[in-house]
Amino acid sequence: MRVQLVEHPLVAHKLTVLRKKETPSLIFRQLTEELVMLLAYEATRDVAVERVEIETPVATTTGVRLARPTPLVVPILRAGLGMLEGMVRMAPTAEVGFLGMARNEETLDIVTYAERLPADLTGRHVFVLDPMLATGGTLAETVRFLYARKARRVTCICLLAAPEGIARLEGELADVDVDIYLAAIDERLNEQAYIVPGLGDAGDRLYGVAE
Repeated sequence: MRVQLVEHPLVAHKLTVLRKKETPSLIFRQLTEELVMLLAYEATRDVAVERVEIETPVATTTGVRLARPTPLVVPILRAGLGMLEGMVRMAPTAEVGFLGMARNEETLDIVTYAERLPADLTGRHVFVLDPMLATGGTLAETVRFLYARKARRVTCICLLAAPEGIARLEGELADVDVDIYLAAIDERLNEQAYIVPGLGDAGDRLYGVAE
């Protein structure tokens, strides 16, 4: 497992505004999209491409396009949806799947409650979108789920991470080929498993509180 912290003045600036409790949902969504585009730029540096011949207005030349099978983008419901637009802007030919996971409060197991993915991911590079890497349970289960369907490679893009979540992934995914791209690694988790200083509940700040 490889953890990549994207250190850039624009990332730090946008993340600072994102953290502020006064930032309204509209601006929060815009900043999330912009941050994901910056993170995706780094996360896709070694995405597979193939050569293609094209005609410009002046001559024939050779360029590149995303290789087939094209990458698959998988936002984790619901907060991951707020990251989707920024990712597909950077990789418009990628396909999109969806995955919803929740913790069973009695058994504490991670349960898949929604899924729209190909049954066979052979050869696919999958990009997982989840704003917060807190305890790490959902992300670890997601990575295992995707490799069980024979994904070729999994790359996770998160806005924030807690050290506890990173440590859990390093323990549970020690022998798994996975890259994690982050805008920041925060101090810790609090008693309610919120990232500190964090930015609150990403889903609520993106879409409001659903009651």
